[in-house]
Amino acid sequence: MTTSGSHMAKAAAAASPAPPRRFEFDRDAFAFANELLWEYRFDSATGRTTFARRVPPPDYAHHCFVLVRAARQFLYHAAFDPARPLAAEADYRRAVREVVARNPRVPCAADRRVVIAGYEGLRAFSRAHEALLKAECGAGWESYFLRSHWRMVFPVSRRHQERTARQLTDALRQGRTPIVHLVRFPALTINHGVVVFGGRESPPQVRFQVYDPNVTAQPAELTYDRASRTFLFPANQYWAGGRVDVIEIYRSWLL
Repeated sequence: MTTSGSHMAKAAAAASPAPPRRFEFDRDAFAFANELLWEYRFDSATGRTTFARRVPPPDYAHHCFVLVRAARQFLYHAAFDPARPLAAEADYRRAVREVVARNPRVPCAADRRVVIAGYEGLRAFSRAHEALLKAECGAGWESYFLRSHWRMVFPVSRRHQERTARQLTDALRQGRTPIVHLVRFPALTINHGVVVFGGRESPPQVRFQVYDPNVTAQPAELTYDRASRTFLFPANQYWAGGRVDVIEIYRSWLL
């Protein structure tokens, strides 16, 4: 590289914000969950799934993609300061609106972060201001009209999944926090978003730790099997378990 080229590279690096600190589940996940409209029952013998509407119906459903996007926006654009005194509700509302209006794909510079006083992180803040965050982070329809949803209608090959697993592990090594879409199109037995924040590699597999906005108690695990070039997501209250196709979203203009 020439001297001028070296100067240009250094200038570009200086202009790009450093990756934010790593996502920590107990600090950076929402304290409340995206609720389910249905109660699911899985028959392991037949593979059939039956479901019935929850009674009473939940008041906060269809927000999974809203919550994972907002969780990363707070990671990328907010600075929680527990040493500062608590602020007025109106001040918190303005701060939340500013954070969720920011770009979910690119972190801002440290000196441009929105300061949220009196709390150590999003989990504590969302526990104290649940109604405010539910009202301001985004509407349920936004989970259906994502820019990236075009990708799920096209075939997802094993080669694509191998590349995705490599991109996710590379992102984690670089200190980034990917968001992925879990889907089985066209069946749509799962159509869900999670935040990937950790991973353990071994010769047969990569075990990714993820924040599932439907589950508040603990992280979930998304496993990539190297031999079959397949992602697997375990059974839970809304999914029978098994293969999922994984698409990284909120990573480029198209996705």
